[in-house]
Amino acid sequence: MKLPQTIAAELRRLTSTRMSVLALLALLAVPVLYGGLYLWANQDPYARFPDVPVALVVEDEGAIAADGEAARNIGDEVADQLVEDAAFDWHRVSSDEAAAGLDDATYDFAITLPAEFSAALASLEGDDPHQAEIVLSTNDATSTLAGTIGEQAVERIRAAVAEQVGREAASMLLDSIHEIRGALVDAADGASRLADGAATATDGAARLTDGARRLAAGSAELADGTARLADGSAELAGGAAQVADGNAQLAASADLVGAAVDEAASAVPEARHAVADELAARGVDPATIDAVLARLDPLGERVATGNERVHEVVGDIDRLADGSRRVADGSAELAAGASTAADGAARLSTGAARLQEGAGALESGLAQLEAGAGELHDGLADGAAAIPDTDQATRDAQASTIADPIALETDSVASAGSYGAGLAPFFAALAGWIGIYALFLIVKPVSRRAVTALHSPVRITLAGWLTPAALGAVQMGALFLVLAVTLGFPMSHPVATLGVMLLASATYAAIILALNVWLGSVGQFLGLVLMVLQLVTAGGTFPWQTLPAPLAALHQVLPMGYVVDAMRQVMYGGDLGRAGADSLVLVAWLGAAFVVAAIGVTRMTHFRTLRDLQPSLIG
Repeated sequence: MKLPQTIAAELRRLTSTRMSVLALLALLAVPVLYGGLYLWANQDPYARFPDVPVALVVEDEGAIAADGEAARNIGDEVADQLVEDAAFDWHRVSSDEAAAGLDDATYDFAITLPAEFSAALASLEGDDPHQAEIVLSTNDATSTLAGTIGEQAVERIRAAVAEQVGREAASMLLDSIHEIRGALVDAADGASRLADGAATATDGAARLTDGARRLAAGSAELADGTARLADGSAELAGGAAQVADGNAQLAASADLVGAAVDEAASAVPEARHAVADELAARGVDPATIDAVLARLDPLGERVATGNERVHEVVGDIDRLADGSRRVADGSAELAAGASTAADGAARLSTGAARLQEGAGALESGLAQLEAGAGELHDGLADGAAAIPDTDQATRDAQASTIADPIALETDSVASAGSYGAGLAPFFAALAGWIGIYALFLIVKPVSRRAVTALHSPVRITLAGWLTPAALGAVQMGALFLVLAVTLGFPMSHPVATLGVMLLASATYAAIILALNVWLGSVGQFLGLVLMVLQLVTAGGTFPWQTLPAPLAALHQVLPMGYVVDAMRQVMYGGDLGRAGADSLVLVAWLGAAFVVAAIGVTRMTHFRTLRDLQPSLIG
């Protein structure tokens, strides 16, 4: 009997009766039922989150404005946004209804925004800032994953609220900075006008100083003249006519001096009011104006005193002129008048000197004021220039960036596309093992007919492997159609994906064949144990690097992990070279298992041991 006839004979045995056919079909459907149904149930659970019932409790009383009225309720705003986004099946209920709903599984979890939610967020602007709270309530008796999903939902709410609050705070800060910049610009302009006014006042003070200097010089000359007049009064007694002429000239000069002093005395109040008005117009504060005027007031008083004294002297001179006309009547009166004039001129000289000193001090103070105003203008202008001058749109963009400075941009080398597609490689690999394991419940690893007809251990082993391998190919083909067509999972390389699945099934068939050849029903049981080991070491869900060290070591050895990795590469558009390396490992497992099975078949065809005669521990 040839090899094809041996395989055909085994298939006829498997389909000899109606029950045999039903049993074979049921076993062939095991991988499709296991892998297909599980992946169908988990095809895209994230897309079904809008159907997850969630209780939303809003106890927020809102923030209280400074005037005592409710200003804003951020809790209501958040709740309205959540309901509008419809990420879950939100139900706004009371706290009691939420608690009851968690107990009777009406809601998977509940989120509560407490009474102080808005007030806590508004505390950022006060002197007692504190965090707002979001309360998550779960019931693991309803669903253990509900808590994890709820934590993700709360984190998204927290991030959204934090971004909104940060954007508003940053916007307020940037607007305030913009207003400060405008105020600095205005202040710099005012300082510039103050400097200009101070410069004008300095010029006026300089002119006042020059006039006071000339007044002092004239009054000094007057004092000298009156002194000489007193000294020469005796000589004047002999020349009354000459004295009368001289006194007339002196009276004229005294009138000029009186007019000059009057002009100076009247100019001081005008200058005082002009300086005050100019400083006020330049935006100088009242305290600074009062300080400047306080420096001017003593000068005005001294000018007024000097003016009075000058008028006294002028009166004396006038009287001296009148007396000179009567000098002939009494030179003694002329001598007394000359002495009085000398005293008045001396006093005038002293007052003029003080006026000159005060005018100099005023000029110096105004020069300092001008210099300080210039420095103030430069400082304010530099400060304003250091603050960016942005428009409202730019400030809004800056506030948004400050509130959310990092944008996530994903660049996936290979993408599964959905949760179910991400699990497909693992469950397809596991379904392939389960399918082969189930087939060996009815398929004979080595039939007595094959041992009798073929004689060659290699051909016997090949016949025992080809039958489950061919049936496993049917299983994997059906499962591939479910994944690619029924569930619509994307396949970057569909032919390669099917090839990996067929290779995996054939490898599993060789491994379980070797276990059955050597250990019989105990080997079949070990196939179940080996499946469990691979279930936890294949890295089908979490990365295999998260496994404990002994299990991670098994991942590097057992074949299912390589099946999962190869399917990921060909399904998701990953590294085909890596998939080829994984396939080589599977081929190595297939070849090694086939050799081990062939050695076992050789032993069976040439030797018998007591173990072969003993009944199996299992069945």
